[in-house]
Amino acid sequence: MISIVVLTCNRVHLMRDCVEKVLARCSDRTTQIIIWDNASTDGTREYLQTLEDPRIQLVLHDENIGLNAYARAFAMTDQPYLIELDDDVIDAPQDWDATLVDAFDKIPKAGYLAANIIDDGKSVAADIMFRRDKHLYHEKTLGGVPVLEGPTGGWCTLTSRQIHDEVGGFGEDEKLIFWREDGQYVSRIRKLGYWAGILAELRVFHASGPAYSAHDVPAQAKAEFYRLRDIRRNRKNAFKRMLEAIPPIRLLNARLGLYQPPPPRATQTD
Repeated sequence: MISIVVLTCNRVHLMRDCVEKVLARCSDRTTQIIIWDNASTDGTREYLQTLEDPRIQLVLHDENIGLNAYARAFAMTDQPYLIELDDDVIDAPQDWDATLVDAFDKIPKAGYLAANIIDDGKSVAADIMFRRDKHLYHEKTLGGVPVLEGPTGGWCTLTSRQIHDEVGGFGEDEKLIFWREDGQYVSRIRKLGYWAGILAELRVFHASGPAYSAHDVPAQAKAEFYRLRDIRRNRKNAFKRMLEAIPPIRLLNARLGLYQPPPPRATQTD
């Protein structure tokens, strides 16, 4: 009843742990595991070809298409529950997949449910969740399930086929190999009234960032994503400032909340 998709590229040391300490601990509810290799040259392909689990389907792609591979890999799945799993999730408890499904089914309007992560003090993901963005996360109980509401990514995250198909699946970016495909998916499901968040009591080890891999995400690809994001954000804020300069529009927005006001301009100090 569960299909899992894993993308990897030149991180055989992490992929091995992901297979042996995460995928090997799936319950028998998982019947399909698609591992998509984005043109690895470090021995990842050779390792993957030694795997004997009959549930595993390998896609050895000849080009690194980055996170765009999620759209294509999920199109190959055939089960009613879908899990997006990063190759740098390297430890998880037994039957973690079943734990996600059981909680997902209890939470009203659940659309995208992630496992919580361990704070190891070194991973980028842990630093963001437990320090930089700690104020954005809030504990709640939904359907009797303890959850965290806040920014939710696709490190180890469950959705359903019904919702996946309803929103048109995961997207692809024509120019970028690194981008927020999970953020786009969350935005789409929320527009249809579905909920996204984190299962508080299920913790996995997300070994993200340069402390664990020199090939975390090619720096150039990541920098290009954030450069383009900042350009779009600055254009939006400039347009909003033009609107805010028109008193009737500013007052109308204050009453109806038509758009989020732009942040104040940074001031220079001597």
